[in-house]
Amino acid sequence: MAEALTSGSDPTEACRVVGRRMALDGSSLEEAHAGLHDTWQAVNGCDPSYAATSALLVAWSDATLAYMHQLSCEDPTTGLATQAHVRSQLADLYRKHVQGSLCDTHALVVCELGPAASADGVEDGSGQLERSLRLARLGDDARTVFPLGETIGRLGARRVVVVARRDERLGARVRLLRNLVSSLVVAGVAPRVWIEGLPSSDTTAAVLLDELARG
Repeated sequence: MAEALTSGSDPTEACRVVGRRMALDGSSLEEAHAGLHDTWQAVNGCDPSYAATSALLVAWSDATLAYMHQLSCEDPTTGLATQAHVRSQLADLYRKHVQGSLCDTHALVVCELGPAASADGVEDGSGQLERSLRLARLGDDARTVFPLGETIGRLGARRVVVVARRDERLGARVRLLRNLVSSLVVAGVAPRVWIEGLPSSDTTAAVLLDELARG
């Protein structure tokens, strides 16, 4: 910003860049505004213009909202979509389809890891990390089999779900996925993979996701 002010050029774009950068660096809105004010005072001896202030604050807000949206959509430990995002994508599909018809065109493909490897079923920190890595691997294998932008998310501690199109190739894809994940054995149990039919309404689908996440 200081270079733009010193050269006499329009500082608006520089303010946008600084606003985005400060948001991504974790600076608060107050810190971003104070930095803008101090720069203007140091170079021009006056308060920043409305256009400059607006550019920085809007850029900071947009970058912060984008980051928060990413957090709400992506599970940080596996990179898979969160249950909330899967729910949102399903709701959008239900809105686009005639009531009851989505179950004819789409289905859920569910992949489930074996139970906790410890004798009492309780995992320590390393066990939880190992399970998250296995879930991430399940997600990678699912993306290999369903590469056309299907929503692939995490449900609970042991399951990955794919919102898949129900067509003549679905059965073959499920068999291929089952083969790909067969090496991810936990406590002597290979992952299960199955097709879960979708209910006729969005509300019931949300209940189904909750039930799958508790399993």
